[in-house]
Amino acid sequence: MAIDLSANGQRRFDGLRLLSWLAGGLVYLFLLLPVLVIVLSAFSPQAYPQFPPESFSLRWFKSLAENPAWRNALINSAILLLIVTPLTVLLGTTAAYALARLEFRGREFLQAFVLSPLMIPQVVLGIALLYVLTAMGMGGSFIGLAAGHIIVALPYTVRTASVSLAAVDRRLESASMSLGAGPWHTFRHVTLPLIKPGIVAGAVFAAVTSFGEVSVSLFLTAPSTVTMPVRIFTYIDQTFDPAVNAVSVIFIVLAVLALIVIEKTIGLTKVM
Repeated sequence: MAIDLSANGQRRFDGLRLLSWLAGGLVYLFLLLPVLVIVLSAFSPQAYPQFPPESFSLRWFKSLAENPAWRNALINSAILLLIVTPLTVLLGTTAAYALARLEFRGREFLQAFVLSPLMIPQVVLGIALLYVLTAMGMGGSFIGLAAGHIIVALPYTVRTASVSLAAVDRRLESASMSLGAGPWHTFRHVTLPLIKPGIVAGAVFAAVTSFGEVSVSLFLTAPSTVTMPVRIFTYIDQTFDPAVNAVSVIFIVLAVLALIVIEKTIGLTKVM
């Protein structure tokens, strides 16, 4: 009888495990299917997205390379990425360190203020920035657009750096200073290496947020500063062809390459 119960229990366990695998597979399929449709449709030679494509062609990738509007939008997004990411990481790490290590009146209010872009609808934030930047004579400027992206991305770098700082044993910093090291030397050689995963994660979030930002950018861009997401948004409002799918494929490839680089350098488990 004990053997039968054990066998039944084993069969019940196998059934639950099979159901778990099936449910997990369906979830992954649900997530993968839209990406698969976009990727395959990008290689369709037709003037409209077709899935599955009857044949494969690089027509729309060639169209992107030859279209100056797409090239300028990609250049603007790349320049923004190179400006916004380091500045956001610098400001976010500094703010996180101040909020975690310094005691001052109004610290909780300042922390809530820094994280407020996560709670404010981005449409409202875009309108507010439009009024402020226009009043300062910076409406439609590249500097104003970069400032808007930094404001949107800053909470992510603050949060990731704060999580890493919370995990640091403060006795290590105290030991460093008790041995004669100053605050800057301790931060540079003790604290900074320990919070490196949080800084890298903040950089990844800042880059992804800036490169894909639409809501705020719609209010802050001018014809000469149109970014890739804004270009995509306006393009699909007027045209329906696989050019947008080709852009999406490029984005997917860049994201996969970024994940590979992170995994090879410090490991995804330390960042995510």
